[in-house]
Amino acid sequence: MPGSQFDLPLVGQVAVVTDSAASLSADLVQGHSLLVVPLRVLAGGLAADDSRARISAAMEEAVLAGERLTTARPGPDLFAAAYRQAADAGACAIVSVHMSGQLSGTVSTAELAAATAPVPVLVVDSGSIGMGLGLIVLAAARAARAGLAAAGVVAVAKQCAAQCGSFFALDSPQPLLAGGRLPEPPGSDSIALISRPLLEIRAGQVTMLERVRTRSAAADRLTELAAEFAAGRVVDLAIQHTASPERATALADRLARAIRQTRHVYLSEADPVIRAHAGLGMLAV
Repeated sequence: MPGSQFDLPLVGQVAVVTDSAASLSADLVQGHSLLVVPLRVLAGGLAADDSRARISAAMEEAVLAGERLTTARPGPDLFAAAYRQAADAGACAIVSVHMSGQLSGTVSTAELAAATAPVPVLVVDSGSIGMGLGLIVLAAARAARAGLAAAGVVAVAKQCAAQCGSFFALDSPQPLLAGGRLPEPPGSDSIALISRPLLEIRAGQVTMLERVRTRSAAADRLTELAAEFAAGRVVDLAIQHTASPERATALADRLARAIRQTRHVYLSEADPVIRAHAGLGMLAV
């Protein structure tokens, strides 16, 4: 069941719903009265709801044995349950903000469930994923908490999405290639042996920016790209990783020196649904 322990009654307020691809911590979910609908994580005939916890030992063993970690969108019943929960908590309307429709069918499923929800539901395609999506959801939640009507919350979410940049480095492109979320370039087999891809979420799709040879070079370029994107603005900053906490902390320290004007800074490990498509060793900002 999707859910969050609302820290305030939602009577007369707009509720904000998202999916687990936002990779938001339990503290952020509870502190912003969010409802999170989990995607499904699959490997070797095993399936589980995506969560902040690591995948089960049995699923990890299947992956180590060569099974590919994959994901599936939530069913409409999970969205319907989330919308009912928000309505039961007193919400007058719901804004449902989700990962890019070009990367998943999650938005379409949310729209299907919204048609029969007990209160009006406005569904927003964030055009992003991971903490890019997470930052957009948090902006929407703050707007809802400030008392904006549903249309106003949607406007804030869309404005944040239009201003959001998302860059990430992988140890290998293979998980993205296997999932069909990155076109396979000519000679990619030989390239993968000598370089690490640096990518961007652009117009809702994964786009290759360049390749670098080392993890150190990847961190250098992530810092440069983020600083260039943020130049002259006050920004929220999120650093995410998959099983690379030391590298993520080091990147956060570098970004703190390179980007002086920040409102909120977040550092976290991505949920298993992100690992399924990015693999281990991802760094993102």
